[in-house]
Amino acid sequence: MEHFLEFADISKSFPGVKALDDISFRANGGEVSALIGENGAGKSTLLKILSGDIRQDAGAVLIDGGEKKFLSPNDAIKSSVSVIYQERQLVPLMTVMENIFLDDLPKNRFGLIKRTELRDKTKHLLAKFGLDISPDERVGRLSVAYQQMVEIMKAYRRDSMIIAFDEPTASLTDNEIAILFKLIRQLRDEGKVILYVSHRMAEIFQVSDKIVVLKDGRLVKTMITADTDENALITAMVGRDIGDTYANLLRNENVGEVLLEVKNLTTEYVKDVSFTLRKGEVLGFSGLVGAGRTEVVRAIFGIDRVISGDIIINGEKKEFKSSRDAIDFGIALCPEDRKEQGLVLFRSIKDNVTMPVLGRLRRGIFLDRQRERQLADEAVEKYSIKTPTVDKITVELSGGNQQKVILGRWTSSMINTKLLILDEPTKGIDVGTKAEVYQMVCDFARGGIGVIFISSELTEVMNLSDRIVVMRNGKITGEMRREEATEEGILALAMQE
Repeated sequence: MEHFLEFADISKSFPGVKALDDISFRANGGEVSALIGENGAGKSTLLKILSGDIRQDAGAVLIDGGEKKFLSPNDAIKSSVSVIYQERQLVPLMTVMENIFLDDLPKNRFGLIKRTELRDKTKHLLAKFGLDISPDERVGRLSVAYQQMVEIMKAYRRDSMIIAFDEPTASLTDNEIAILFKLIRQLRDEGKVILYVSHRMAEIFQVSDKIVVLKDGRLVKTMITADTDENALITAMVGRDIGDTYANLLRNENVGEVLLEVKNLTTEYVKDVSFTLRKGEVLGFSGLVGAGRTEVVRAIFGIDRVISGDIIINGEKKEFKSSRDAIDFGIALCPEDRKEQGLVLFRSIKDNVTMPVLGRLRRGIFLDRQRERQLADEAVEKYSIKTPTVDKITVELSGGNQQKVILGRWTSSMINTKLLILDEPTKGIDVGTKAEVYQMVCDFARGGIGVIFISSELTEVMNLSDRIVVMRNGKITGEMRREEATEEGILALAMQE
């Protein structure tokens, strides 16, 4: 029997927003159905309904033709549905085998775990998919990629017929992505129903058989992957032809004097790092995951302790003891993990935007609430943040809009940002919003701000940066200008011994 999943006339509203409006489509077993759309299109809401995390207002979820009403994620799991989110659902201090069999641990008559049986079952499962992971390894010690594999093994062990992946490659290297795709194809070939959510066009064409396009909570169209191309897909997502994203950028042509000079910087994580950044310049940082890019900017921002070397800003040597010192001096950081490090998710947009300037908003013992709201309104308008009100809780926003909230915070009219550090600013956001962020980066530079731009996507670094610094194993291996940069050249430096 061929299994299938069907969404029939699904609608869901939140205060001020219709997240899903009469969505209907079918995903068949033995194929990978990609679910794509701009941030706020409704993809995550649909997966949350499928997982039992939230309930739809109207419509039905059908599995093999039978309607399912999930009251909780556990209900969905019992109905053979697994959703693998970008944020992994694992217990770091437990072993691989304990995580995989957590809700079905083999026990003897005394209630003790049969560890030999558990280990053998796990070895058999890992060997089936060719995964070189020890059953006894603690999950918290595994790479992000292998943690992702453990999540998939959990779903497979439960005999889930429907497996949905939500941005699974966001933190993976190319080699790790290849391993993941091999697993997904194996699951597909076994007749599983696979839903795959991603903003990365190359991945969509590489792994999917069918593409479902959503926009503003509505179904735009369903396409056979082999019968379409990237331009048609982007036009369907965005509702317009965005043209050549990079060619249309308004760049800064007037790079100024040296703003930042880093000399022989050494921390626990990087060694002897030296580079300069000029006012109005976009300096890209490239390298493989773990190369040390993030660790360099953490030191500049006062998070990691500097063992030796100098950080010189506007000709003045600085030693920031904390990120507060760096902020006060005009340095801003949009961190790689915006949910964990960049935002207070369960506070409002207004609270997140005005957080760094609350001290300046005080009038005696009171806050200037009118000015506070004005700053938040300015950010919403400036960056086209999709929200009915600045009082909306930030966790309810799409990834792209959350990123805009962080940008709104650091570029408000009450902050004199000299140096803006953007660490993976387009991670997990759609092509339309990416185009907006690219122009924002250029606008920051046009305003005289020095920008450090870190990205794992080579095309972004090559096309946005005026100069590119390449790192490997905590050291700089080379530098090149945009005009001379090639993917081959950057990768050669990134893998240089």
